[in-house]
Amino acid sequence: MENSCCVCQKPKATLVCGICTQAVCKKCAEFTQEDSFSFLTKVPEDLTHGTYCGPCFDEKVAPELAEYDDIMKRAKNIAVFFKDQAKETRLVKRSNEVFHVKDCADHDETLLRLAFFAVQKDYNSLIDVDITSEKIRSGTYQTQRWSGTGVPANLSDRKISRS
Repeated sequence: MENSCCVCQKPKATLVCGICTQAVCKKCAEFTQEDSFSFLTKVPEDLTHGTYCGPCFDEKVAPELAEYDDIMKRAKNIAVFFKDQAKETRLVKRSNEVFHVKDCADHDETLLRLAFFAVQKDYNSLIDVDITSEKIRSGTYQTQRWSGTGVPANLSDRKISRS
């Protein structure tokens, strides 16, 4: 028996949907990149597959992808105060949580990951951010590994003056 596409019913479907495990042709398949949800600490099982049929993608993956993109967009616009700016934030009420990230590729990715975690927990700013790098040498090749910490907080709009 030939595999027929679950969407268009054409024969010779060569791919398999990651959620419903039905055959799907390349024309009807929906694909996600390997790093589509890379900032999530734990990626749900349904989102780890790379190939989906149209109905499964629309029902389970597309809403999660839209929410992830919204969090990422808000994380890029979060207010950030570094440790050396303690004078400006001395009166701000801090959260009891402290976010930690390790093994990032660069300074910007480290900061974005901290901001992503803050936005995920419904905070609008990061305070006392400390980002450090560590040199790693492998023979003549040298690279850096970045890590950072930050305390989330909620600031009112009147306290944040963005220019």
